[in-house]
Amino acid sequence: MMQHNQRLPLIDILRGFAVLGTLGTNIWIFAYLGDLSYITTSNYSGWWSFDDFLRMFVLFLVNGKLLGLLTIMFGVGLQLKYQQSIRKGNAWPGVYIWTVLFLFVEGFIHFTLVMEYDILMSYAVTAIIVAFIVKAGDKAIHRALYLIGGFHALIILLILVSALLGANMSLPGNDSIVSIYQHGSWFEQIHNRITNFWFFRTEAIFIIPMNIFLFLMGVKLMRNGVFSPDEHGRHLRKKLMSIGIYIGVPLNLLIFIPGGAFDFPVRYLFAPILSLGYIGILGKLIEYKKVDWLWQRFGQVGKMSLSCYVLQNIMASIIFYGWGFGLGGKLTSLEVIVIWIVLSLFQLFIAHICLKHFHVGPLEWLRKHAVQAIAHK
Repeated sequence: MMQHNQRLPLIDILRGFAVLGTLGTNIWIFAYLGDLSYITTSNYSGWWSFDDFLRMFVLFLVNGKLLGLLTIMFGVGLQLKYQQSIRKGNAWPGVYIWTVLFLFVEGFIHFTLVMEYDILMSYAVTAIIVAFIVKAGDKAIHRALYLIGGFHALIILLILVSALLGANMSLPGNDSIVSIYQHGSWFEQIHNRITNFWFFRTEAIFIIPMNIFLFLMGVKLMRNGVFSPDEHGRHLRKKLMSIGIYIGVPLNLLIFIPGGAFDFPVRYLFAPILSLGYIGILGKLIEYKKVDWLWQRFGQVGKMSLSCYVLQNIMASIIFYGWGFGLGGKLTSLEVIVIWIVLSLFQLFIAHICLKHFHVGPLEWLRKHAVQAIAHK
C-alpha cells in the first residue's frame, strides 16, 4: 500500500509529458487555422507525400494518446483529492466541487479567449460525475467502468461500421473558420466562438463517456499502486507497456489507412490503449538516472499543468493566427514540428523558473486561493 503523504514523482512527470504531448495534436489545428481535415485522413484516397506522412506520423504518436493520458492523470488527481479528503475526515466531494466549478469557469474563459477546442470544461463536467461515482464505492466504480466504457466503445464501433459502409464520418474542414483565423481580428475570433458555442462544444460533450471511463481508470491505477516506485509498481507498469506495444501500436497504425474510416476509432477508442502503454514506457525510461534533470523538468510542467496548457495555446495562437505572426497555412510539417519542440522546451524552462521562485504556477495559485476563499465563507 502506498504512503498517502508521499508525492509520487511519476505522476507529475506523466502529467507534464501529457500536457506537452497534447500540443503535438493541437499544433496542427493552429498551424492550419482550425481546418480539422489536417488531423484526419478523409481527404486522402491514396498515399501521402513526405510532408503529409511526417504530419501523420506525429499524429500517430500523439493524436488522442496524450489527451487520453492527460485524462487518465486527471482521474489520478481526483483520487489523490479523495484520499486527502478521507484522511482529513472531510466530506466528499465537499470542497472538491468548488475546485471543479472553478475549473469549468477557467475552461470557459480559455474557450472564449484562446481556443475553441478547450478540454477543461469537459473535464470539469466529468469530474463532478466521477466524484459521486467514487463516493458510491468500489462496486459503483466497476459498474460504471463496464457500462460507460461499453457504451462508448459501442458508439465508436457503430461509427466505424458506418464509415466502412461508405458513410462520411470524418471531421470536415471549414473554409469560413480558416478565413476568420487567417484574416480576422482576435475579437472576431471571440465572437465566432461565442456565436457557434454548441458547434465547437460538440466534441467536448461527445467525449464525456470516454472521459468518465478514463477518469475511473486513473482512479483504479492509483489505487492499485501503478505509480509507486516499488517492485509492485514496476511490475504493473511493465504490463501496461506490453498492452501499449502489442495491442495499442497495431490498432493505432490503422490511422495510416487513408479515407477517414479509422479517424474516429483511432482517436476515441484505440488511442487510450496506447495511453496506458505510455505510462509503462515512461515509467521504464525514468529508471535511467543519467537524464534525471529532464524528468524533473517534465515533473515541473506537470505541477503547473493548467498554466502550461493555457500558455502553450496562447503562444500557438500568436504564432499562427492572422492577428499575430500569421504563419498559419504557410509552413511545412517539419517547421511545425520544430515550433512544437521549441514551445515545449520553452515551457520546460518557464515551469522550472516559475516553481524555483514562486513554488506554484499562476493559474494553480489563483485556483487554490479562490477555492480557499469560497470554502471559508
